[in-house]
Amino acid sequence: MKHIFQKGKDQTKPTLLLLHGTGGNENDLLPLAGMIDEDASVLSVRGNVLENGMPRFFRRLAEGVFDEEDLIFRTTELKQFLDQSAEQYRFDRQNVVAIGYSNGANIAASLLFHYQNALKAAILHHPMVPRRGIELPDLNGTSVFIAAGTNDPICAPEESTELQSLLEKANASVKLHWEDRGHQLTAAEVEAAAQWYRELS
Repeated sequence: MKHIFQKGKDQTKPTLLLLHGTGGNENDLLPLAGMIDEDASVLSVRGNVLENGMPRFFRRLAEGVFDEEDLIFRTTELKQFLDQSAEQYRFDRQNVVAIGYSNGANIAASLLFHYQNALKAAILHHPMVPRRGIELPDLNGTSVFIAAGTNDPICAPEESTELQSLLEKANASVKLHWEDRGHQLTAAEVEAAAQWYRELS
């Protein structure tokens, strides 16, 4: 997968896995990583799927309708890429924190839904429920921050509360942060995510 790896100043810090939104690339969220933890290593990945020339992490059939088969395949692909990258760049595979926006948040959530130890924690900006009707792995010890907009036209508020509920039922620790905004990434929610991250053990 096309990516950027930046070795951090402090190797004891988590590696931040950056996952862009539709039409973005591996450069998009680099400023965000600096706001969350400027000393951490960063692995920023570009999605392998193109939709009308726009990079994404998995296919969709329509707005808000995921291609489930492709989602499962791409989630496995990302997990394997993470495993290989940890060996290649010598970072702690058990200490990865995902930061995803929109489509990137969805693939990060899918990692949590399918793999027990894929992520130590995740910051999900405007995610949706990746799949329904499956049993999640035990996510005890996993922390998740969800940033949602009360007027988000793409991701309804109910979607965010359902995702919180599903993750909590799987024993994850979840904080749901609301902004009175739409689907855009706001400075306020990034600051809230940074504050939450600083309080992680």
